[in-house]
Amino acid sequence: MPLEPYTSSAPLTMGVELELQLVSLSDYDLTASSPDLLHLLGRKPFPGNVTPEITESMIEINSDVHTNHAELLAQLQLIRDTLVQAGETLNIGIAGGGTHPFQKWSERRIFSKPRFKEVSELYGYLAKQFTIFGQHVHIGCASGDDALYLLHALSRYVPHFIALSASSPYVQGNDTLFNSARLNSVFAFPMSGRAPFLLRWDDFANGYFAKMEHTGVIKSMKDFYWDIRPKPEFGTIELRVCDTPLTVERAAALAAYLQALCRYLLERRELGTDEVPVEDDYLVYNYNRFQACRFGLDGTLVHPKTYESLSMREDILTTLRKMEPHGAALGGSAGLAHLVEVTHLGSDAQYLRDQFGNSGSVEGVVDAAIQRFRGR
Repeated sequence: MPLEPYTSSAPLTMGVELELQLVSLSDYDLTASSPDLLHLLGRKPFPGNVTPEITESMIEINSDVHTNHAELLAQLQLIRDTLVQAGETLNIGIAGGGTHPFQKWSERRIFSKPRFKEVSELYGYLAKQFTIFGQHVHIGCASGDDALYLLHALSRYVPHFIALSASSPYVQGNDTLFNSARLNSVFAFPMSGRAPFLLRWDDFANGYFAKMEHTGVIKSMKDFYWDIRPKPEFGTIELRVCDTPLTVERAAALAAYLQALCRYLLERRELGTDEVPVEDDYLVYNYNRFQACRFGLDGTLVHPKTYESLSMREDILTTLRKMEPHGAALGGSAGLAHLVEVTHLGSDAQYLRDQFGNSGSVEGVVDAAIQRFRGR
């Protein structure tokens, strides 16, 4: 069926989705507790939305639509407190982090939902290996054309979000030497990577999408696992590269950064500057993304227009300073300040490695992540 029309929404509104780990407090492994947790949470009002994810060892929480950082953070903190209380009732821990440090994918159970079963049948073991945990950020767009412009203009900043959110250094009990190993699992899916370079919604919906649907490869936008994808039913673009941070404070800060960048890019388009995206911007895209995944804040990137090699850390700090007036106008200054601190002190990936050094075990790493999510 044809792709639905793009729903106009209030520009620069934002919402957050967080995929979270459900952990047994007895052995710190993942536990298939989402049916019990969802049942418990369904018995009382929940400050947002909570849904199952592909395996029973994870859940996804969704914020409401917000206009500023303070409102978003307050709701995420309320959601966190509600989840922690429910988890204590069931003797399970709730944690962020892009991967669980030592879980075995073969032990996971697919959640009983038709789409999840369909994905499992199509992708085989990749479905269970998709027990990884990401943050998605939605930004409201007035039109489909605005959505595609922002989607491509943001490509230059995708490595920033990977490096700032990186929280998945451990897989199967080993340090991968990646800061974000989670994205390696996403890249295994055939419809991952970047969206095609189209700037008009009509070309995307009636050209590209219609052809892809005709091939039978995809049925809906959900079949695309792109780093950034449009969501016409919500009237948003959705950034999907972030690991789930260890705290909701960092999750809210990342959303505020994306909101400020979108304001800046829309303003630059009106001024007709060189920020306008072109397809050649993607020549260095995969290299920059790899640098962010592998080395995090210590990586380098190549500027897509000048081909200058840049320090990831310095480029992020320079951009955050540039975003200060936009953050102030949107009520996101505190979020940007949080990320400046992260850039100086280190990411969640570094924190988890430090916890392994302190405890000497991956179980200790999980315990530290649980305590950090609680705000302790």
